[in-house]
Amino acid sequence: MRTALDTNILSPVWSGEPSAGAIVAQLSKARAEGALVVSAPVFVELSAMPAVKVQRIEKLLGEMTIAVDFDLGEDVWQLAATSFAAYAIRRRRSGGGSPKRLLVDFVIASHALLKADRLMTRDANRYGLDFPNLRLILIPRRMR
Repeated sequence: MRTALDTNILSPVWSGEPSAGAIVAQLSKARAEGALVVSAPVFVELSAMPAVKVQRIEKLLGEMTIAVDFDLGEDVWQLAATSFAAYAIRRRRSGGGSPKRLLVDFVIASHALLKADRLMTRDANRYGLDFPNLRLILIPRRMR
């Protein structure tokens, strides 16, 4: 079982947010079931965290036994493009205007769907409509 991780799973752990302990417990459970992985876009988003350098990200990922998929493959990019285009059309037709969701979310979800077995995220509503076949492990934003 391969679990892809969304950026919002690792950033609270590394910044020491109150939910970090509960997230680490979920990561341990997922690791016991198989490998943990982040896509290249998650790696890039993590690099934008305050006071975090690329070398630190690499070190933390290594310590947590989390692999990075830097080479996503054409299939991931094609699925992201198709899904984002469908979303953009749906948004315009609904009167919602131009697309608001970040393209990176479509790449993260496409990677999880094609290169992993599931995605661990804190965004319960972000992926369901555009990726109905993506298996999610939802971690609530407000955890005790």
